[in-house]
Amino acid sequence: MSEDFMLDTDDLERRMDGAMSSLKTEFASLRTGRGSASMLEPIMVEAYGQRTPINQVGTVNVPEPRMVTINVWDKSMVQAVEKAIRESGLGINPQLNGTIIMLPIPELNEERRRDLTKVAGQYSESARISVRNIRRDGMDQIKKAKNDGMSEDDQKIWETEMQDMTNKYIKLVDEMLETKQAEIMQV
Repeated sequence: MSEDFMLDTDDLERRMDGAMSSLKTEFASLRTGRGSASMLEPIMVEAYGQRTPINQVGTVNVPEPRMVTINVWDKSMVQAVEKAIRESGLGINPQLNGTIIMLPIPELNEERRRDLTKVAGQYSESARISVRNIRRDGMDQIKKAKNDGMSEDDQKIWETEMQDMTNKYIKLVDEMLETKQAEIMQV
């Protein structure tokens, strides 16, 4: 391999890990008929003049599989939290009990399950695109080094390494999608 060129595979791998982490977060926000605290993570509440994550205005609990509760710390924030949940598009109707907001998780019907698997597919396609863009950045670095005098053999070695890394992450995305779709379709 070329003495003066060193592809920063750690940086590229870190960026691909970031794409995977983002995909996990997006998958966690998809409801599967069971309650989870992570389904509320994307919801932001208008609190004290700024947008705040729900878990910073109250305690999120899952007392039973089909119920999520939020114990709002500041009584004046209860209405704002309820409004944020209603407008989030989760399809959950919050019920108030003092400073506690209860979120009963309804059963998913077949049509809604199919819609959620399509959304999961879109999320995974975005992750694949991110991984491919990172691959393209790595390939651009290799091409630049080739123009600066790297041998063709070294270029092929680096390109193969870059492609192997990409294939590994694309396979991970596909496995995560398959698992999430099975989870969504489970009755």
